[in-house]
Amino acid sequence: VFLDSFIFAKEKAMKLLITGGAGFLGARLARTLLAKGELAGKRLTQVVLADQFPAPADLAADPRVEVLTGPLLDQCAGFVARRFDGVFHLASAVSGECEADFDLGMRSNLDSTRALLDALRAAGNTPRLLFSSSVAVYGPDPAHPLPDVVTDDTFTTPQTSYGSQKLMCEYMVADYSRKGYIDGRSARLMTVSVRPGKPNGAASSFFSGILREPLAGEESICPVDTTVSHPVSSPGVTVRSLIAIFEASADAFHGRSAMLLPALNVTVAQMLDALEAVAGPAVRARVKFVRDERIANIVANWPKGAKALRAPRLGLQPDANFQDVIRQYIDDCKAAGLEKTALKGL
Repeated sequence: VFLDSFIFAKEKAMKLLITGGAGFLGARLARTLLAKGELAGKRLTQVVLADQFPAPADLAADPRVEVLTGPLLDQCAGFVARRFDGVFHLASAVSGECEADFDLGMRSNLDSTRALLDALRAAGNTPRLLFSSSVAVYGPDPAHPLPDVVTDDTFTTPQTSYGSQKLMCEYMVADYSRKGYIDGRSARLMTVSVRPGKPNGAASSFFSGILREPLAGEESICPVDTTVSHPVSSPGVTVRSLIAIFEASADAFHGRSAMLLPALNVTVAQMLDALEAVAGPAVRARVKFVRDERIANIVANWPKGAKALRAPRLGLQPDANFQDVIRQYIDDCKAAGLEKTALKGL
């Protein structure tokens, strides 16, 4: 009986890898899963956070967490012997970086993903993997005009190196799954807003900056005009969606092509209207407009909106409105005890 119980417990345990696990989204995902204590019906016994940067102190202190710091490309060979049961592959160089430095994008996005998949293949235990792709896989093309609202079925013609790398990784995940090396699925993330912290190298960074900085009492520069429309998603909806897609059966995921995450389609003007409604006109007035042609040209080749067709089958829905997204950010800051710094503008 003891032996049977030991075997059952072992089968029901999960060793999980989160690449990009020290980043904003990876850390939030890790906290959510550790609080939940299980994933896909298995008890979380170990969560490995792999990132170029150190993990937040609260995660590093959890006895279930192991932190690996360094370039992902250098770490992958060591993953073979670990035989992970599940992987959330979130690590990525961001859009602006990839456009400015082609080699960086190829190394960080394409080469690292290939090395990760090869390590999982060599391990031989067919782990489940969720790859975080992007809405940037869509773009305008003379042969395939970009509709105002893209769906799961819209033809993909990315117009940035970042979007192209994400699409190539989607196909690798699909083919490694077809061959039975992994149980993979790709999720196309919307731009996540509101992100805490400081601006990063993503061309989409201002979609958080025009909210985050004014709420902190600081001026923010918007590099595009108010008519620009874009699909976004709150951190909460994004993390819930990632977990739901990971836990979905192959039949429920319905095929190997990437699934579009739920989107809230908003213009810059609507985002600022929501900011004013929640925080007042003085906070909105901290947003200044200085056009940046480089960023504006990148964003102009992104979808104006998105509609998920497959995600609702998993019970996934977008945020109700953008005011709720801003309130979620404020609540998150208060829960983390950051209201004195992140919310000075209120």
